[in-house]
Amino acid sequence: MCGFVGFFMAQRGAVDSSSARLRRMGRALAHRGPDDEGFWLDDSTGFGIAHRRLAVADLSHGGHQPMVSNCERYVLAFNGEIYNHKELRNRLEHEQQGLTWRGHSDTEVLLACLVRWGLERTLHSCVGMFAFALWDRQARALTLARDRMGEKPLYWGWQGQVLLFGSELKAMKIHPDFQSEIDRNALALLLRYNYIPAPHSIYRGIHKLPAGHYVIIDNKDLDAVPTRYWDYRAIVRAGLDKPFAGTDVQAVDELEARLISSIRGQREADVPLGAFLSGGIDSSLVAALMQQQSAQQIHTYAIGFQDKAFDEAVHARAVATHLGTDHTELYVTEQDALAVVPDLPRIYCEPLADSSQIPTFLVSQIARQHVTVALSGDGGDELFGGYTPYQFMPKLWRLLRRVPQPLRSGAATALAVLPMPQRLEKLMSVMDAEDREQLYAKMRSHWLDPESVVLGAKEPDSLLRNPVDWRFVESFETWMMAVDVCSYMPDDILAKVDRAAMANSLETRVPLLDHRVVEFAARLPLSMKIRNGQGKWILRQLLYRYVPQALVDRPKTGFSVPLGSWLRGPLREWAENLLQETKLREEGYFDARRVRAAWLEHISGRADRSEQLWSVLMFQAWLADQ
Repeated sequence: MCGFVGFFMAQRGAVDSSSARLRRMGRALAHRGPDDEGFWLDDSTGFGIAHRRLAVADLSHGGHQPMVSNCERYVLAFNGEIYNHKELRNRLEHEQQGLTWRGHSDTEVLLACLVRWGLERTLHSCVGMFAFALWDRQARALTLARDRMGEKPLYWGWQGQVLLFGSELKAMKIHPDFQSEIDRNALALLLRYNYIPAPHSIYRGIHKLPAGHYVIIDNKDLDAVPTRYWDYRAIVRAGLDKPFAGTDVQAVDELEARLISSIRGQREADVPLGAFLSGGIDSSLVAALMQQQSAQQIHTYAIGFQDKAFDEAVHARAVATHLGTDHTELYVTEQDALAVVPDLPRIYCEPLADSSQIPTFLVSQIARQHVTVALSGDGGDELFGGYTPYQFMPKLWRLLRRVPQPLRSGAATALAVLPMPQRLEKLMSVMDAEDREQLYAKMRSHWLDPESVVLGAKEPDSLLRNPVDWRFVESFETWMMAVDVCSYMPDDILAKVDRAAMANSLETRVPLLDHRVVEFAARLPLSMKIRNGQGKWILRQLLYRYVPQALVDRPKTGFSVPLGSWLRGPLREWAENLLQETKLREEGYFDARRVRAAWLEHISGRADRSEQLWSVLMFQAWLADQ
C-alpha cells in the first residue's frame, strides 16, 4: 500500500523548481508510505511523478518506486497489492527465458507484465487491489488504471494545460496550477448521499477514475475518456442468465473454496498481519478462515464503547475466544472518539459524511500499533444482501404500488406538516415514489432536495437517480445490491476505510472483494442470499461451520456512533461555530435559512437531523481546513 502523485504538461514550458515541487507533492503522502520515497522527472517532456512506499512485499530497495522497466521505456508508480504476483512471475518466466529480476516485489512483476503483455491482458490477469500510473517515455503517454472494485483511490484531471493525478487531492493541490474551484454540483451530491460518487470530486475539473477503468492520456488527446475493462453490469447479467444450479451445500462448499483461496493470497506479506473483528458475520468469517489457515494465533482487533447501544466489542471478544485468536480490544471513551473529529478534514482529502469514519480510524490506529496489514470483512452486505433495506424495501414497494401515485403524493404532502416520529417522517418522504428505483433513491437520500440547499448547484445524474443501465434486473433486491456495489461501496465504504487506515500507515485488504468471489456471488440465486427475511444466508451457513450460531446471530447494528446526541452535547459548540448564519451567508455555498432550520430542529430535540447536518458539517470543517 502506497501513494503517488504527478503532473504532465500539455505544452512544455519553464519548470523552475519542478524537482523541489515534486518532492513537496510526494511528501504530502508520507502517511501512505512512511518507509521510502522516490521521484522521477522527465524535464524534456514536463512529466514528473513522486511515490511514497509502505513496504509490504519485498522490504529491500528492490521494491523502490517509481520503477523503471529493464528496457527503460516505461516508468511505473503503483499503489496496492497484486496477490497472484508469484503466479504471474512464473508465467512470465515460462514465456520468456532469461528474465532478470532486481527483487521479488509485486511492483516489479506488474511492470514486467505490462511490458510483455500490454495493458488489457495484464489488467485481466491481475488478482488484487491497485491504482497505478504508467509513463511511456517513447510515446509520451500516461496510463492510469484502477482495480475492478475500486479499493484504491485515483484522482485525475486537467487544470489548464497541466494534467494532475494522484492518490489523494492534498498532494495534487500543492502544484501551483491546481485551481481549487469547488464544484457546487458535486457538493449537492454530497448532501444527497453523504459521499461524492465517481467520477465527480469536490473540485471542478478533477475526477475520480471509476473502478474497473483505465485512461490513456497524451498531449495530442487532452479529452481522453476512461475505458471500462471490467464491467460489473456484465457480471450481473451473466449471473442472471446462467445462475448457480447446485444444491445449498454445494454452494456453501464453492464459496468456502473461493474465500479460502482469496484469503490465502491476501495473507501473503513480509510484515505482520491481522484482521479487524467486530463480531458480525463478515469480519468473523474472515477471521475464522484466516485462523483456519494459520499454524499460529492470528491477530484480531476491535474497539468498544461504554454506550452499550453502540458497543460490539463484547461480541468480537466472544468470537475471538472461540477461534483462539490473539485478540486486542480497546474501550475508547467518548473523548477519544470526539478527538478524531477535528482531524477528519486532514484524513479525508474531500468531504465524506459517513460518521462510521470515526470508529474506523480508531480501530485502524489500534491495529497499526501491532501490524502493518489488516484484513476486513467489507463487501458482504452489498454482495450477499445484508443491509436491512434489501429485506423491507420490496415489501414496502408492493404496498405502495397498490395506491395510485397521485393519491400517495397528496397524502404525503398533507401529512408532512404534522409532527411525527423520525422513521414515519422518512416513510412520508418516500410515499410519492413513481417506481422502485425512485423509492430506493429517496430512501438512500439524506437531503431530498440538495439543489435547494446548495446555492447555484445543479445536481448531476448518478447511478441511483438514472438507473436505465440496470433495467434488465427484474429483482428489486438484486438491483439494490448491484447499484450499491457500483457506487456506495467504492465511494463511501472503501474510501472511508482506505483513508482512515492509510492515515495510520496501515494497509487494509478485503477478501470478499476478490473478483472471483464477486463473480460467484453474482451467480447465486437470491434465495441463497436472502432467506426467511434474513440477509447473507450463505455467509451465515459457511460461518456456522467455524463459529456457533448463537455467537453471531443477532440484529445488525453497524459500525456507528451516537451522532445525534453528540451534536446536541459535546459537539454542539464545534458545530455551532461551523453553522453560524453569518458564516454560511458569507461563504455562499448553502442556503443559510435551510441549514439553520435543520440545526435548530435538531438541538431542540424536535427531530433528529444528524445525518443531514453531518454532510454540511463535514464540508464546513473541510472548507475551513483548506
